[in-house]
Amino acid sequence: MFDPILVPLDGSLLAECILPHVNAITRAFDAKVMLLRVMDKNQFMENAQLLDLVNWQINKAGAKLYLDKMSGRLKKSGIRVEATILEGLVADTIAEFAQNQGAKLIIMSSHGRSGLSHWGISSIAQKIIFSAPTSVLIIRAHLPADCDSDEQRYRQILVPLDGSRRAEFVLPMASLLARHHKSRIHLVHVVKAPEMARQLPLTREDVELSDRIVARNREEAIHYLDLVNSHSLLDGIEVQTHLLTSDNAAAELHEFVGQENIDLVALSAHGYSGYDQWPYGSMVNNFILYSKVPLLIVQDLPVKEGLKATETTPRKSTKK
Repeated sequence: MFDPILVPLDGSLLAECILPHVNAITRAFDAKVMLLRVMDKNQFMENAQLLDLVNWQINKAGAKLYLDKMSGRLKKSGIRVEATILEGLVADTIAEFAQNQGAKLIIMSSHGRSGLSHWGISSIAQKIIFSAPTSVLIIRAHLPADCDSDEQRYRQILVPLDGSRRAEFVLPMASLLARHHKSRIHLVHVVKAPEMARQLPLTREDVELSDRIVARNREEAIHYLDLVNSHSLLDGIEVQTHLLTSDNAAAELHEFVGQENIDLVALSAHGYSGYDQWPYGSMVNNFILYSKVPLLIVQDLPVKEGLKATETTPRKSTKK
């Protein structure tokens, strides 16, 4: 499913923090890794008054040694690795390379050479994410001291679902990861209270109407989660279903991530209200900016090619 995997690196320690995740994802999908270093002449101009051929070749040789070192780290785990150095605008070159090479997933750090900032992602990362022709795994950059492990373990995986087939397209990838890492998958659906007239205080009739709608939606959501949980894709995996109610679905999911110590959030690029002309739906955009844990965004296919739910015996691990 995710083969080959593109891993862009910029030579910084922050970017190298993705390597344990590269190991974890690649081994789960038995995929080949394509390491890519893009040399931007504008970047080197900041450190040299005159950029000449000698300086450029020295920097290029250094980039090759760096990729050789990173390749060696991955090959020790039995991973197939190819390394490439290209010249050009970083974000554009990475997106074009991903498309030309048929990459099925891009794994990248939220920050790199420019350093950590109060923004959720760097400008370069944002450009790549929104121009990527494929699925993306965004790893939140941390201090290098936090990145010493060889392979990341995903013990708790959150899969938010909104009732649409497009949102369910993430399930095959999440299930493969869960089998490899022996993870628990949390299927979460958030029921939102309907918007009511705000110009005047709500009447008792308004409140009762809102409560009836929420109750009806919760009833349908329980049936929906049971149906998804019974899918054969999830057989043998520890699954918990969670039905939440909130006026703000995104805030509720972020709070859930902290409460359940989630290691990975897996989302389809679009859900019920997603439009094809935009790269991602509103929930995905929110998690790109504000998620504090790794975020896997799976590009979805048309509904007719998505996951078709089937009824089997639900697992005992279901929790509401």
